[in-house]
Amino acid sequence: MNRHQLSERLQAVSRHVPRGAKLADIGSDHAYLPVYLLEHGVIERAIAGEINDGPLLSAMENIQANGFTDHIQVKKGSGLAVLLNETDIDTVTIAGMGGPLITAILNDGQEHLSTIKRLILQPNVAADRIRQWLYSEGWDLISEEILEEEGHIYEILVAEPGTGTAAYSNVESEFKKELWLGPILIQEKHSAFQKKWKWEYEQLKRIEESLNEAKDKNTVSERLADVDQKITWLKEVFHYE
Repeated sequence: MNRHQLSERLQAVSRHVPRGAKLADIGSDHAYLPVYLLEHGVIERAIAGEINDGPLLSAMENIQANGFTDHIQVKKGSGLAVLLNETDIDTVTIAGMGGPLITAILNDGQEHLSTIKRLILQPNVAADRIRQWLYSEGWDLISEEILEEEGHIYEILVAEPGTGTAAYSNVESEFKKELWLGPILIQEKHSAFQKKWKWEYEQLKRIEESLNEAKDKNTVSERLADVDQKITWLKEVFHYE
């Protein structure tokens, strides 16, 4: 990846970073995202956080090669711990990890989120786990994006401090469905969104068939109920037959 190019996935993440932001990019790898944002005049400065020496060195080399050593600081640490004593950082990006890991990073580092005005999160899987955390911890989901790149489908969640409830319905049954699928994505029904959930629907139907064939129904009843509920939700949203 050269200095003028980002993957489509990271370009999508970059579009949600406010102009003038002071950014912490957690799990920054080669620091591609903060370098790109500085190159395009979007951010004032950045921290590139990494826990492993290899990616840390790659980030330092990329920053130096692009002439941004005065504006991007590379810090070694676990998750949001790199924000210790950083009082002016107002935006956090965490991209390219699983939903459970991103959720753990947020949960473990809550003490460092008091000055943060925006979270931009791009899980590779299990975005619903992040939505649940954001809802529970009072972060309002203000935007969701979904895209396909090289055969993979990615979601981007953007949140700001609030009550946690802003994007969701008041009806409990609708809320659970929105938490799973994404309250904003449901409304927009992007082609990548439709493709993702069509595949998921077909997987769930196969699982349902397998569970219905189980000899001991008691051992699978809870799993079957969960699968049936999700199939129902997908039929409601996409009108599958």
